[in-house]
Amino acid sequence: MTSILSISNHSLPGSTVISSFSQIDFPAKSQRSSSSTPKFLSHKADEFAAGHIALSAPASGRRGLLFIATLPCLLPLTQIMDCHGAHAIESGTKEYVLIKEEVRKVLSKGKAAGVLRLVFHDAGTFEMDDNTGGMNGSIVYELDRPENSGLKKSIKVLQKAKTQIDAIKPVSWADMIAVAGAEAVAVCGGPKIQVSVGRLDSLEPDPEGKLPEESFDASGLKKCFLRKGFSTQELVALSGAHTLGSKGFGSPISFDNSYYKVLLEKPWMSSGGMSSMIGLPSDHALVEDDECLRWIKKYADNENMFFEDFKNAYVKLVNTGVRWKSL
Repeated sequence: MTSILSISNHSLPGSTVISSFSQIDFPAKSQRSSSSTPKFLSHKADEFAAGHIALSAPASGRRGLLFIATLPCLLPLTQIMDCHGAHAIESGTKEYVLIKEEVRKVLSKGKAAGVLRLVFHDAGTFEMDDNTGGMNGSIVYELDRPENSGLKKSIKVLQKAKTQIDAIKPVSWADMIAVAGAEAVAVCGGPKIQVSVGRLDSLEPDPEGKLPEESFDASGLKKCFLRKGFSTQELVALSGAHTLGSKGFGSPISFDNSYYKVLLEKPWMSSGGMSSMIGLPSDHALVEDDECLRWIKKYADNENMFFEDFKNAYVKLVNTGVRWKSL
């Protein structure tokens, strides 16, 4: 099972299990804030020890696929934070710069697709109706789920940077992943994206079955994204992340608008050969929908427009369902 936007890394086979990476650092419970906005499942203190969680913890199959998710579409981010007494720390601060610098030391173009995929699979669980999921670091509890196959490698990459940062000042997995995803885009030639930091981590996995399925048609995708607070335009913009990785849309290590150009060519319609394997059914569905097709054509013709819209949608994505630290 893969994700609609499972930006798979061509050099990192998703089936590989990292036996040497048995634990990842996790923030202590004292970081939880009384100003939490999303509802989380009951916490079991005896399941956690010394701020660590084992990667081998059992997990069931869920996240049908994709990535995407959101929250601040109903209220401006500042309004959401102010009314709950918690605040994001703007990019450019020492905390943000430290994360960015350490991530750059461990990130390469070959690892970028997997790191960006982490963002979509963590934030993509958000649902507006019950206000669960979102960018909360819960992906570290969900690595054994089929749809997250291969992501242990990406977590291991970021763990190296996180260890260095934690020695100076503890950082949440949610912040690590949000900043790292933005850096993955930039490393591969995409837009420079600055994100706020100050997210709190969840202490348990998000509910299952929240990611859009790769088998969805365009109507199903649009409805799914709408429940997460995303418009059709944002759906199409975020889908452009598939230009990275091994889905067949241009160079696997270049972030550009090749995804949209290839969609318009519909190479999967050819009889046999590798061309028929390009993209997922959900990718193919987008170009058959008039509303999606309008944006696909715009982005195929104007890479700068795509970059700007992707940047805005990405910032929205990594702020969905977030609990910010109280100052």
